[in-house]
Amino acid sequence: MQDKRLTVFVQTITHYLNQTTNGGINLGTPYLNDNSEPMAYDYTGIIGISGSHKGCVYFTAPRALISHMLVKMGETDLSDSNFNDMVGEVANIISGNARQELGPEFMISVPVVIRGELEEIHLPDTVRSYVIPLFWNNYRAAIVVSLENKS
Repeated sequence: MQDKRLTVFVQTITHYLNQTTNGGINLGTPYLNDNSEPMAYDYTGIIGISGSHKGCVYFTAPRALISHMLVKMGETDLSDSNFNDMVGEVANIISGNARQELGPEFMISVPVVIRGELEEIHLPDTVRSYVIPLFWNNYRAAIVVSLENKS
């Protein structure tokens, strides 16, 4: 995946989280991860990608960060359902904005939310994942982009 395309994901998550949390999002240096052990925190929202690219994009965050985000947004119901919705929404927004930039052949699925380890997710063997670390209020999260270009 080209660096300029990775920028689409970085800009989207920065803009969205800065708007919903009133700022303070910092990005770490993106790095490549071996797909044999996917990077994951407590909650992960995954979007499958097909068409011009193949693979997935996901947002993963610890429970404490999601809880803090929900409270910051005025939510008082801190149920698992709202945690799942929040993580799925973030993943969907990231992928949806990438689709606008990368074109209609960049097809996205509905988000799938997983709690805990990503044992059930199989990332492409032919590419490595880009992990984009995120930092907010002493919490750490990540966007993971695991895509191969099919065009």
